[in-house]
Amino acid sequence: MTPEKIAALPYRRCVGVMLVNAAGKVFAGERIDTPGAWQMPQGGIDPGETPGDAALRELWEETGIAAHHVTVEAETPEWVCYDLPTDLVGKMWKGRYRGQEQKWFLLRFHGADSDIDIATDHPEFSSWTWLDPGDIVDRIVPFKRDVYAQVLKAFAANL
Repeated sequence: MTPEKIAALPYRRCVGVMLVNAAGKVFAGERIDTPGAWQMPQGGIDPGETPGDAALRELWEETGIAAHHVTVEAETPEWVCYDLPTDLVGKMWKGRYRGQEQKWFLLRFHGADSDIDIATDHPEFSSWTWLDPGDIVDRIVPFKRDVYAQVLKAFAANL
């Protein structure tokens, strides 16, 4: 796909979840399809769904954490975008998007680690861990690092 065709593609709207536990650590999962690639829970917004509802649904689908185990503490004021690397544009989402436009939510986790179950119906993570906020950007795939830095900055007062 040419750079001009890629630039003409829209962004896929989705949500991201920064899940923080009582100790101030951030949840990160290692992608099952890309060993060594870590990320926070995220995913698309279904038709008719609000971004907040999508965030709670994605959290449940990817981690098994129910909404009653979290409190929504913050939301990014603006949508945060990233572009896929050129070689991934045709492979991801059937080549319909150039990247993602994300609304991020900071959720405070009130449950126990035993409430986390990544062996969901459609697993996305092979393992998970709690990270210090300052360590998360270095664990993320390079093309998403700027987004994660923006999210950390947006939520800094709540961490």
